[in-house]
Amino acid sequence: MSDGTDHGIRFGRIAAMLPVKDINRACDFYTKALGFTKVFENGTPAGFMILKRDQAELHLTLQPNHQAASFNVAHMMVDNVDALHAICQQHGLRIIKSIQNKDYGLRAFVFEDPDGNRIDVGQPI
Repeated sequence: MSDGTDHGIRFGRIAAMLPVKDINRACDFYTKALGFTKVFENGTPAGFMILKRDQAELHLTLQPNHQAASFNVAHMMVDNVDALHAICQQHGLRIIKSIQNKDYGLRAFVFEDPDGNRIDVGQPI
């Protein structure tokens, strides 16, 4: 869908920014349940964190009055969607869309993190 315009700009990574009511609880979930590592923290108490795992990066921002959106706020590609689905179930997370093979070539599901942020997860079939 490019019009062929090259402005001399190369884009690098884009990281999802997730608003959370309790940043320490969110950090615990993403680090302990999903294996992310906290690589940066700002503020005392912390109001912002960067978490990384493999090529994925999540930014957490403290928003005490956060109201979760009714749509997906991030999309994660993984190499074992069934294992991540099982982890979400083990942690009692709400599954919004059940795991299934999609006609667009992904095995996918959608879950809500502890703050209600909807994350779409996919794996190429």
